[in-house]
Amino acid sequence: MPGGATSACGPAPEDAAPTPGGTAPRTPRPGTRSGRAEAWAELLRLPALFTVPGDALAGAAATGARPGHRTLLAIGSSLCLYQAGMVLNDWADRAEDAEERPHRPIPSGRIRPSAALTAACALTGAGLALAAAAGRPALAVATPLAATVWAYDVTLKHTPAGPAAMAAARGLDLLLGAAAGAGPVRAALPSAALLSTHTLAVTAVSRQETRGGSSLRPLAALATTGMLTGLLTGLVGAHRRPRLPAGRRAAAAPGLPGPTPAHRPRHLTDHLATALGAAYAATAARPYLHAVLNPSPPLTRRAVGGGIRATVPLQAALAARSGSAVTSLLVAALAPAGRRFAGRTSMRQVSIT
Repeated sequence: MPGGATSACGPAPEDAAPTPGGTAPRTPRPGTRSGRAEAWAELLRLPALFTVPGDALAGAAATGARPGHRTLLAIGSSLCLYQAGMVLNDWADRAEDAEERPHRPIPSGRIRPSAALTAACALTGAGLALAAAAGRPALAVATPLAATVWAYDVTLKHTPAGPAAMAAARGLDLLLGAAAGAGPVRAALPSAALLSTHTLAVTAVSRQETRGGSSLRPLAALATTGMLTGLLTGLVGAHRRPRLPAGRRAAAAPGLPGPTPAHRPRHLTDHLATALGAAYAATAARPYLHAVLNPSPPLTRRAVGGGIRATVPLQAALAARSGSAVTSLLVAALAPAGRRFAGRTSMRQVSIT
């Protein structure tokens, strides 16, 4: 997006905007240890990292696998590649930010461009190394994911292909978690498609958050949120793969008698997916509606922030939709943890809206 803080693997939360009186956010004194730490925390947008682990966890849940050490490696890989995208985003936009957002770490001089580029390369290498440790299938997904991150930030962000590249990156991030497990990756494709669709909608809105624009993009995002909520809450029973005890898996072969998914009673995870789907809608829909009524830059930024925050309940709903209640609740817990982390005094410069 022009001048925005959007990076592949998902939109990044916007920097703290100037106050109503027109003053820029407080800038830590450069050269001090705390100032450097806050500058890197701002560049990496640390509170946004709480939206990342849910990708791998939802991917693992979609394959029917329980999270294990390979899932943790996939989460580590996702975090590294996400942070690489954050840093690379500001490095690529440093000239534009010097005019529109001079308070950011690179144009303000708190972080050198060469240091940012080095960090992006190192984080990318670490992400690929962690994926390789999770197995060849995980590396096979992480490699195009890393390529998409770099292509988006360096080339595609300001082109019509930008939102699609962003959506592809987030979908690949979910598939990375699926590839790290023992189940078939293709089982995670529906979940990846839903997460990619949400990301596409948020990214489309984010492209006009600095200057405002038409109501059509937030309206399309609002409609997309309604569609995804319907899939999560209304059709969950028709799509969730029932989990059977090990001794009954053989009896679940096609053609054998037994209740079909269309007629089985609603499971606890179905109700959980419905509740989380409603939380997803409540988080995203209201700010989208406000941006539809008034597509000004402040309300558009709030809409983007709402879409970013809605990623976590969406991931949790996808895990529940796959039949994993424990994983779903674990992902859902990341949302309040992220809010508490962002509310710490030392992290006020890293806004989640």
